Amino acid sequence: MATYAIGDVQGSFEELQALLGACGFDRAKDSLWFVGDLVNRGPASLATLRFVRDLGDRAVTVLGNHDLHLLALAQGAVKAREDDTLGDVLAARDRDGLLDWLRRRPLLHVAANYALVHAGLLPQWDLATAKALAGEVEAELRGPRHKEFLAQLYGSRPDRWNDGLRGIDRLRVIVNAMTRLRFCTPEGVMEFHTKGETAEAPTGYLAWFEVPGRKSADHTLVCGHWSALGLRIAPKLLALDSGCVWGGKLSAVRLEDRRLYQVPCAAYGAHVKAPAGRARPGRER
Repeated sequence: MATYAIGDVQGSFEELQALLGACGFDRAKDSLWFVGDLVNRGPASLATLRFVRDLGDRAVTVLGNHDLHLLALAQGAVKAREDDTLGDVLAARDRDGLLDWLRRRPLLHVAANYALVHAGLLPQWDLATAKALAGEVEAELRGPRHKEFLAQLYGSRPDRWNDGLRGIDRLRVIVNAMTRLRFCTPEGVMEFHTKGETAEAPTGYLAWFEVPGRKSADHTLVCGHWSALGLRIAPKLLALDSGCVWGGKLSAVRLEDRRLYQVPCAAYGAHVKAPAGRARPGRER
């Protein structure tokens, strides 16, 4: 039995199949952890969603910003973007079932000494706190008011955590941290404009995982989201977004021994490859 953690697929279904072949994935006994962003910018979001859903308990996927964008788009809460490639999902005969399955995915998954999240965690959150906060968002997404929640989700304010936050402001901070975070201050103030490498951090900001005294540092964080960061394997960090849709690689790490598997990818993102070492500029959720 093995568990393979896999970076941002974003509709790159053929590359995912090639990666699973390289890993020797055995559906009967192995498990897959996906860091989120199963969909968008690649050409086969529909096939990717169907495949991961049909794996059942063999797959764990947390929600990423592109997954939430698909859910909001399907509800009419946002308009499609120029570089979206979600039409196959929205037009599918089984779209309702797929979207219902997707909105019931967790925002954070914790097992043993590992925590799986799309982007990151604020420095003042230990894993017990983060898990409880993720549960608040999951309850909204799975509940009868999920359409209203998705309609109010967008925005970058508040930009920091406060225990006294309530309502949509509280939920928005949780979602933004777990699905969009790259840089923050030691006090946990988030910055969402900079998408480059860690050396490009704005003054006073650090990569979220480099903040001294981060309370989640007792677990190994498995994440994606940050293509300009690239693959980063450290004692307490597995950052697995190696820029597949930008013509990079799709990466997997076997958690039991940290063996790395990678396959090359076509450049799908907005039809062009991003500049080396940088994410393509543009809007995100």
